[in-house]
Amino acid sequence: MLYELARPLLFSLDPETAHRVTLWSADLLGGVGVLGLLTSRGGFCPVRAMGFLFPNPVGLAAGLDKNADHIDTLATLGFGFIEVGTVTPRPQPGNPRPRLFRLPRANALINRFGFNNVGLDAFRANLSRARYRGILGINIGKNFDTPIERAADDYCLCLEGVYEYASYVTINVSSPNTRGLRALQASTELDALLGRICTVRDRLARVTSRRVPLALKIAPDLEDSQIHDVAAAVAEHALDAVIATNTSLSREGVEGMQHGQEAGGLSGAPIRNRANGVLAKLVRETGGSVPLIGAGGILTGEDAAGKIRAGASLVQLYTGLIYRGPGLIAECVGAIAAEPATTNA
Repeated sequence: MLYELARPLLFSLDPETAHRVTLWSADLLGGVGVLGLLTSRGGFCPVRAMGFLFPNPVGLAAGLDKNADHIDTLATLGFGFIEVGTVTPRPQPGNPRPRLFRLPRANALINRFGFNNVGLDAFRANLSRARYRGILGINIGKNFDTPIERAADDYCLCLEGVYEYASYVTINVSSPNTRGLRALQASTELDALLGRICTVRDRLARVTSRRVPLALKIAPDLEDSQIHDVAAAVAEHALDAVIATNTSLSREGVEGMQHGQEAGGLSGAPIRNRANGVLAKLVRETGGSVPLIGAGGILTGEDAAGKIRAGASLVQLYTGLIYRGPGLIAECVGAIAAEPATTNA
């Protein structure tokens, strides 16, 4: 209810400014202990995946809290897990503004942020201050000016830096806003990248006596042969989860709309079918051998339940929160819990 009242004001602001104002306001309300009282809790709908018992299967996608400085506030909203980032080794400003665009007629966003973040050192400092002890995913990427042939160096450096704080780490090779990044989804490049990252993870697991699961985040624009190659690489390197999907380069569903042809990744309702198609193909290719996290196009509880029916173990929200507010979390948990096929622990 509170978000419904605030939304017209927020939507009168530049989208990126509105994002900062929303998080600042939530921090303020959380700091005085009232934010949790003003939002519906997600509820308890436990799911086992990646070796964890998730209190519910509805998580926050990476990108909303890029720098891990709002974790405790977001934890009060009822998510079953939270993913922060993307973090890169060195700080970078990202692409010039404006770089975030609303398409309200389509319940969609287009962004071309370009992995803007404070860098690994400041990111780690933010993580160290967080009091949240739930399941925390950390999304890692490469700096925009790191040559693609040295991308693995950046991913491995980030993995080492965040390892002690992460419940799981997501390897982001699917943002459309870092030049050349999606080339890492190709068979040979992906195999080499995952080999390097898994070697570092296995060394860290031996040193720390704690094995942190690895997830791979892929694009919704992959061809069937590419999805086959991704599934093969996931099996070869024994990854622990796949997130399907990131934002799309497609403009299907937003043709002719204001901002519809802006460069960047499209998210929200228009990519729902595209993301669900990739999810369904991954289920077939993996035979259900790896947990899948469904993301892309969740604007209602039924959208979330649909991803579970398609084979996802967990789901993540982002754009839906911008249009629907935090009440969407509890709606999605309730819809998933009502599914007869839901596997609760």
